[in-house]
Amino acid sequence: MNEELVIRHCSPTLAGLKTGNMFSCSFENPREMCEAACELNHRLLSKGVCTVPLKYKDGKALLYIYRPKKLEADMQCCQACEILEERGYCCGHINMTIAQLRKRLQNSDSFPHEIGLFLGYPPRDVKGFLNEKKGKPCDHVCTGYWKVYGDESDMIEAEKIFDRFRKCIRIYLDQWSKGKTIERLTV
Repeated sequence: MNEELVIRHCSPTLAGLKTGNMFSCSFENPREMCEAACELNHRLLSKGVCTVPLKYKDGKALLYIYRPKKLEADMQCCQACEILEERGYCCGHINMTIAQLRKRLQNSDSFPHEIGLFLGYPPRDVKGFLNEKKGKPCDHVCTGYWKVYGDESDMIEAEKIFDRFRKCIRIYLDQWSKGKTIERLTV
């Protein structure tokens, strides 16, 4: 697996700023994908970072790199659980919840809209996005790594977070290009 790709797409998670990231990567077959995920887990599990292949189709894999403890904390939020339970997930069992997400992804060509909860997006914004997709009028105040639904203070806070993510990615790519390993970059 291309380490640069992991750093480019997952630096905020590696740095502990974000619950998780997803990205696609080319593999010749599912076995190669699983071996790459196992190898990355071997390198990063001790740092609290886990890699799960979510889907493989036509030589492309969707990989999920996340912090299990952060995801567990995120899923303790009542609004997050409500959103997931409305969609048939078993809230409270992280591995089962990820397995259910994986099954949804494998059985569909599109992303389930609740996927933002697995990436650490605020439940309020995931709910706003779901409402927008249902045709309910919503005002979003800014778009960056996700759509933010709320007032001016929500927009200001989100922009700060988006700036931290962009800065993190720049720093991590720079440090990696200077020879720092992915293990050393993961906090």
